[in-house]
This record gives sequence, C-alpha cells and structure tokens, in this order.
Amino acid sequence: MKHRWTGLTATVLAVCRVATTVAGGAEFVVAADGSGQYTSVQAAINAAPTGTPTNPSVIRIKPGVYCELIYIQREKRFLHLIGQDAEKTVLTYDLYAGILGSDGKPIGTFRTPSTLIDADDFTAESLTFENSAGAVGQALAVRIDGDRIVFRHRRFLGWQDTILANRGRHYFKDCYIAGGVDFIFGGATALFDDCHIHCLRSGYITAASTPDNEPFGFVFRNCRITGESPDIRTFLGRPWRDFASVTFLNTEMSEVVRPEGWNNWSRPEREKTSRYAEYNSRGSGANPQARVPWSRQLSPEQAEAITAVKVLGGRDGWNPTEAVQAGGPEPSAGQ
Repeated sequence: MKHRWTGLTATVLAVCRVATTVAGGAEFVVAADGSGQYTSVQAAINAAPTGTPTNPSVIRIKPGVYCELIYIQREKRFLHLIGQDAEKTVLTYDLYAGILGSDGKPIGTFRTPSTLIDADDFTAESLTFENSAGAVGQALAVRIDGDRIVFRHRRFLGWQDTILANRGRHYFKDCYIAGGVDFIFGGATALFDDCHIHCLRSGYITAASTPDNEPFGFVFRNCRITGESPDIRTFLGRPWRDFASVTFLNTEMSEVVRPEGWNNWSRPEREKTSRYAEYNSRGSGANPQARVPWSRQLSPEQAEAITAVKVLGGRDGWNPTEAVQAGGPEPSAGQ
C-alpha cells in the first residue's frame, strides 16, 4: 500500500473541513460495490449532519474491505456506524509509528490510527476496526478521544497498541479484541462487557495511564482471555503511568495468563500507586495465590459495587447498558 502521510494526510484534512447544515437524523448507505450512496465511509461521515440523542445520524455499511483513513470529526455527535457483519465489514489501514512523515521523521504512535474518533456520543456496531501493518511496532486500529462512546459486536484487530482509549468514557459490548503488546491502553475509563480478548504473542494486554483523580480505568466484566498458541504467556497489564487502574471481574483466563498476573514495567515505585484488581477469575490462568502482592483480590461486596453506572456514570449518570440500539432494517442488496 502506498502511504500518503502528511499529518493526517492531505485528503483527510481536506474532507474534515467540510461543514454541513442539514438537520439531524439523516441516514446513508455505504457500499464498496457501488450499490449505496457512497463507496467511501469517510465520504458518508463528511455528509452526515450532527444528530441528536433521539434522532441520530446513521451510516449503514455493507460488507466489504474499506481501506481508508477514517476521522469522526468533533462536530459529528450522535453518529452511528452500523455494519451487517463484523467479520465481513472491515475498516482498515496500515500506518505504523516508524513510517516517515513529510518532515523526514517517524510519525509516532499517536498518528497511526486507522480510525480516529474525536466526536462524543458515537456508536459503532457489527464492524471491524483494523490496523493491518502487522508486527512492525506501534500501530493503532482505533484512537478514541470522544466521550460516551459505545461499541457493540465489534472486532478490533492489530498487533501492538490496537486500541488507544485516550480520554472519555467508553463501553464495549460483545467485542473481539486481538493484539500482542499493550493492545488496550490509554487514560480513558472503559467498561468491557462479555468481550473476547485474544493474545497474538507473549506480552501485555493493558497499559493504562489512568489519571490519579479517576476511580476507574479499564474494567473487564464477564470476559474471556485466549491465546493464538499454547506457548504464549501474557501479563494482564503494566502501568503506563503511575496510577494505572485495571480490574477483571468474573473473567475466564486461559493458560496464556502468567501466574503473577501483573508487571511493574521495571518501575518498582509504581507498585505503590497502581490499582490492579480481580474478582472470581477462573480457568487455568486464574491463580490468586501467585499474583503479585501489590494487586488485590476483591471481596464479593466490593465486586458487586462495580456497576456500569459506578464506572461510567460520571456527572451526567451515563449508563450505556440501558441505551437503545440504533433501529431500522439493515440495507438490502439493492439499497
């Protein structure tokens, strides 16, 4: 693939400046085969107006591989991206940190996302976010800077740094997340419900940078952890910043999870500030007696208190587990 990197690429920067004045609630269909209104996901995003909580703008994406950099602009609130099949509807690109930018220097990790979500109140369903660069270092499938972001029935595919949950509050439901090193990282607060975490190599699942004033970072609830091969060994997390917060509740852990569970990133002082906890981990990778002494095993009462509202509610009481999914039929072959 030929890279066209110039900041966010000239193309993406240009389309991001497009303004719309249409009233909210529009609906568009994207199809790679030309049977929809658009063949490009970004073109549909640019056309979508700002929605409202009761009348979101909806972009329905037919199966296909959409190889493009995607940017959900800050003003595109209440936007839904809805696919028909997560395994067959793939949003992908292949930037990685070592690629040289227009200044002749590596672009760095934070400029590599195949999809960048800057808007609040964004929802995505039945799609795949992918960075296809492979084992070449940091390469983001998605970077999330918006607040109140919901993913349902999604796949996130990458190698190192698959998901940058940078800021805001995010909810993942029934998602598949694959990577090898620090592939869920950042300073956001995120709840992962019923998700499948798949380790592609020995490494670290999380690298949280939770601010010290936030009670929760990443919370995994009723999830499962597997590995690409039986000889893989992974840590549950290592603290990217001092007050990293990660909790696993009722999670099935295969043998790929190391007995000690957590790593201090060669910074023993972070053992005093990191906030790592588990409750009712099960499977051959669950070994509470062998976990590092600076992690915690929660009591039933402590675990029960960690609800969706407790984790994600914030000042506005946001509870995405009660949110209504975007309605309406999926586009037919002729739409």
